Amino acid sequence: MPIYEYRCGDCGRVTSVLVRSFATQVTPTCSRCSGTNLRKLVSRFAVAKSEESRLDDLADPSKFGDLDENDPKSVARWARRMGEEMGEDLGDDFREAVEQMEAGEMPPDGEATDSGLDSAGLDDF
Repeated sequence: MPIYEYRCGDCGRVTSVLVRSFATQVTPTCSRCSGTNLRKLVSRFAVAKSEESRLDDLADPSKFGDLDENDPKSVARWARRMGEEMGEDLGDDFREAVEQMEAGEMPPDGEATDSGLDSAGLDDF
């Protein structure tokens, strides 16, 4: 059962509509202004992965190919990719540590551990 998203041409609101069957004709209305001037959007979609599959993907050595643990920007790119692979919000501390590394600075000792980035997480592999 797909969920389609539409943007209202009158108020700009994005509205999601659950369609129970592909054969069903849908006439969506805006959830804010009840307008019918809606345009279908191309939305992101999710592929369900088992936890085991996600962990296997994280442990794949090819994921470390361009990682230079001495370069904060390289570690930040790797950490961001790994965070996305986890498929869940890793919190503000993690985001702040990654942003700091993207700016070219390694977090001081202790801060990286608190955010889940101890030695760029390489100790586990």
